[in-house]
Amino acid sequence: MTGIEKKAARPFLAKGALAVLVLSAAAAVFWQSPARSAEDAVVIPPPAMDEKAASGSETAVFAGGCFWGVQGVFQHVKGVSKAVSGYTGGSAENAVYEVVGTGRTGHAESVEITYDPSKITYGQLLQVYFSVAHNPTQLNYQGPDSGTQYRSTIFAENDEQKKVAESYIAQLDKAKVFGKPIVTTLETGKTFYPAEDYHQDFLTLNPTYPYIVYNDLPKIENLKSLFPKLYSEKPALVLASSKS
Repeated sequence: MTGIEKKAARPFLAKGALAVLVLSAAAAVFWQSPARSAEDAVVIPPPAMDEKAASGSETAVFAGGCFWGVQGVFQHVKGVSKAVSGYTGGSAENAVYEVVGTGRTGHAESVEITYDPSKITYGQLLQVYFSVAHNPTQLNYQGPDSGTQYRSTIFAENDEQKKVAESYIAQLDKAKVFGKPIVTTLETGKTFYPAEDYHQDFLTLNPTYPYIVYNDLPKIENLKSLFPKLYSEKPALVLASSKS
């Protein structure tokens, strides 16, 4: 999303007349921009290769545009206990929103997903990621957001995840389900850094925010429609779990 829209979302600006003016300006800029359709979900087959069933918990890290929507989608997936917005691909000292936003740090806005592999597999998470969470054919942008920080990237945590992701991308490209080649990249050995608190649970906390209404709430509806068995009405919120 544009800098003015994200910066207008900060809690420390959401006080008094200044907040009203900033939020109103952001909304006006958004709604006066050229009409654009939110991305539609794409029905895709499940992965032919998947991880082996296991117990305990595992993590997966995906990047696909603004992390607000990606986080919101996976917070509504059964078997996911936590989905945290953050930055992956660069160094710790530069993992700050304003710096990442320059597009020069190597980071991508990403989401770290903690899940129970006995309830949902890595392959199923990938199916949601490619089908609902973002458009994997857009290179270094998603909808209104552009820059390498909005790239489509899977940050594989281990060799098994890498193999499953590579196999699935090849499978989907061969089936031509998107009409255009998938540009999602695979990166390994990268550290995830949580984003600032004001970015966490943003979709749930701000359901009337224009960007969320137009770009992200449709993703939740698509998840519910296309994956009813995976959909959880109650989101797994970050801030709620940190206070418990």
